[in-house]
Amino acid sequence: MTHQSEPQEGRSNVTNSVEPHVSSPSVSPQTSSQLGLLTAKRPKTSASRWLVKGLAVGLTGLLSATIGAAVALMMPLPKAIAPSGNGEPLSLGELWNRGLNYQITRPVNVLVMGIDLPLDLPEHSSPDDLFAGRSDTMLLVRIDPETDSVSVLSIPRDTQVEIPGEGIEKVNYANLLGGSELAAQVVSQNLNSVTIDRYVRVSTEAFRDLVDVMGGVEVFVPERMEYEDQTQGLFIDLQPGWQVLNGDQAEQFARFRNDADGDIGRVQRQQQLIRALRKKLTEPALLARIPQVIQLFQKYVDTNLTPEEMFALAHFGLNLEQDNFRMVLLPGRFSTPEEYEASYWLMDSVDTAQVMQEYFDLSSVAVLSQQQYEYNESDLRIAIQNASDDPELGGQVAAYLYSQGFYNVYVIEDWPDHQYQTQIIAQRGDLRSATLLESVLGVGHIIPASTGDLTSDLTIRLGDDWLDKHRI
Repeated sequence: MTHQSEPQEGRSNVTNSVEPHVSSPSVSPQTSSQLGLLTAKRPKTSASRWLVKGLAVGLTGLLSATIGAAVALMMPLPKAIAPSGNGEPLSLGELWNRGLNYQITRPVNVLVMGIDLPLDLPEHSSPDDLFAGRSDTMLLVRIDPETDSVSVLSIPRDTQVEIPGEGIEKVNYANLLGGSELAAQVVSQNLNSVTIDRYVRVSTEAFRDLVDVMGGVEVFVPERMEYEDQTQGLFIDLQPGWQVLNGDQAEQFARFRNDADGDIGRVQRQQQLIRALRKKLTEPALLARIPQVIQLFQKYVDTNLTPEEMFALAHFGLNLEQDNFRMVLLPGRFSTPEEYEASYWLMDSVDTAQVMQEYFDLSSVAVLSQQQYEYNESDLRIAIQNASDDPELGGQVAAYLYSQGFYNVYVIEDWPDHQYQTQIIAQRGDLRSATLLESVLGVGHIIPASTGDLTSDLTIRLGDDWLDKHRI
């Protein structure tokens, strides 16, 4: 069941366009007015091609929301457009053709949450009860037509925040206390008063069914994952290596936290699943499964995005380049037992301010103060992880970087999957430093995600391309 906000009183219904409006940071997602959308001439492209490509973007968002991945580009098509003039339901192609007339005209911030079922959920519960629990996943997503980019900030569920009337709590408690309105308020207040225009909530019950409908998803499992928690009904048993995971296995992969990285390791695996899902959802075979997926959408999604807004967001994603899909983890560290009895993820205010500026165009005093200092590459913490055929390569590249003025370089355990292309992972979202490092290395590809070493600013995952470049 999908819940959508009503147009504000005094505003005409949407026909060909929607008046642009920028909501203030204090406005809750339930009461903010409609996003800036404009009708545009639809390009001449076959309906089936548009449908598959657009749904690839939309489904990525909804699936990702369930597991801690991005982004609110979802498409519950049957409710998006009224029936045709003869009273017959529109075909998927007709729905898609009409919906693609809508475009985004300004940057939009969407809070995406995957919601756990409440433990005391009654047997005959209402649809709203599906979304009354704690948030297992929280993402802040910025869709920016000015830069043709989508940015996703992963907010760990154990992040320490101040909740009005409650004091210091974990951020995942906000939805349980006050629903999407309080959750949006808490996120905004703790992230430099960032504007939140809309919300999307997805019941975590949806994930297994959705992945199964998609025919599974291929991911690389870096290590043996084995864990059991009978109180949560959680039984995890995955072997290492590349494999296609079904819905149950994909949930195991996403929820595993029995390692040194705990909840942050989960966030990293969820970001890994995002990329795998984006690849899977571009397959043409998806088209035949659309009706099944739509039924799941209607049951498991709660949002105040209007139908037109959903189409505009999906339309935006049609030509989105992979390199313009950026993910970053909320900068911070684990608390210690000496600081708090409970385990928290403690935000780093300066690094968070830099991320909010880089990814959400939100300046702050902390960033302005930091910019007064001269940039120095020797301060960068660079982790080197060997994924090549040469077991000595990590040490060789570390020595090379040291000779180039990067003095805070260290080698970590080899990556278990061999790869050809070197990856430069912007662990803390520092794309400028990643670009500098790419130019120094002369090889590699920047990965705007937080899937590297947790303590690094940048992680270099070395491939065979370095060997080819320096082969004598």
